[in-house]
Amino acid sequence: MAQPSEGLRAALAASAPGRPLREGLDRILLSGMGALIVVGDGPDVLNLCSGGFLLDAAFTPQRLFELAKMDGAIILAPDASRIARANVHLVPNPNVPTSETGTRHRTAERVARSINVPVISVSERMAVIAVYVGDEKHPLEPIPRLLDRSNQALQTLERYRPRLDAVSRSLSALEVEDLVTLRDVVSVIQRAEMVQRIAEEIDSHIVELGEDGRLVRLQLEELYSGVASDRRLAVADYFAPGDGYGLEQALDALSQLSTEDLLDQKAVAATLNLPGAEDEVDLDLGVQPRGHRLLAKIPRLPEAVIANVVERFGDLQKIMRATIADLDDVDGVGETRARAMKDGLARLAETSILDRYG
Repeated sequence: MAQPSEGLRAALAASAPGRPLREGLDRILLSGMGALIVVGDGPDVLNLCSGGFLLDAAFTPQRLFELAKMDGAIILAPDASRIARANVHLVPNPNVPTSETGTRHRTAERVARSINVPVISVSERMAVIAVYVGDEKHPLEPIPRLLDRSNQALQTLERYRPRLDAVSRSLSALEVEDLVTLRDVVSVIQRAEMVQRIAEEIDSHIVELGEDGRLVRLQLEELYSGVASDRRLAVADYFAPGDGYGLEQALDALSQLSTEDLLDQKAVAATLNLPGAEDEVDLDLGVQPRGHRLLAKIPRLPEAVIANVVERFGDLQKIMRATIADLDDVDGVGETRARAMKDGLARLAETSILDRYG
């Protein structure tokens, strides 16, 4: 499922339940009327306006409803706090492509594609509110349907998160024993990406739910906690940097995979840019972690210090074999932190192996 752009998310948040704009839109919809509303009154908007009258009045849902009784478009301030103009005839470029058929919707899509402002169309015949931003169109769904979809996604997330935690613990034990294969790494990254996509879908519902999404957000925060960091650290541990290919590029390549490719372990492995990835990927290939994941589990160890340690030693096994004096030599570590790292890694190693074989 494609995620909405930042512009569309902002428009959905402004028209979410609990906001004055949504109350006005609901009034129009329930009365069986239609409306065309532009959220923005800058020069680019005014260049498309013809006729109508200047209002410059504070926004209220009641005023929006009354003005919708007229045929023309309504122009709001960018933050929807004021009604700038009403009964306006919009004249967008007729050469701008549109997939809509109704006059109001065609105008809304052309205006949104012509200028960078949200345009809201309330369909009189179909009783649907649609938000247009750029090339994106998003019909506002009824709240009960959105809540049902959010709850279904939360249930899916509840099933996926324990599986992610299980393979993550298994990977930690294998890292300690230096027995990691590419298949083990891909299993963790694959599940982390799945969990992230489910969480992003729920988050888009929460934006649209507004005040009605509070409980959904609390559940999401609990289920999703730490996943984004784990995903990033797992990729950081195993991807192979190349010419113009860094961590951000690897993460972006992972996020760009289609759902079908995400289910293909070899396609996921290819995003790590490992040697030979352009040929047949060997999932049983032995690989070594740099150590980002396990070091991040040690309390109060800054990310910058972890980066310095990884850069100095190169891989996890060398870090685990390093003495306190070796660690103390790394910039930003010091003797106290070096002892904490040695103790922390020892505890993590013991816990990971007990989890695997206990």
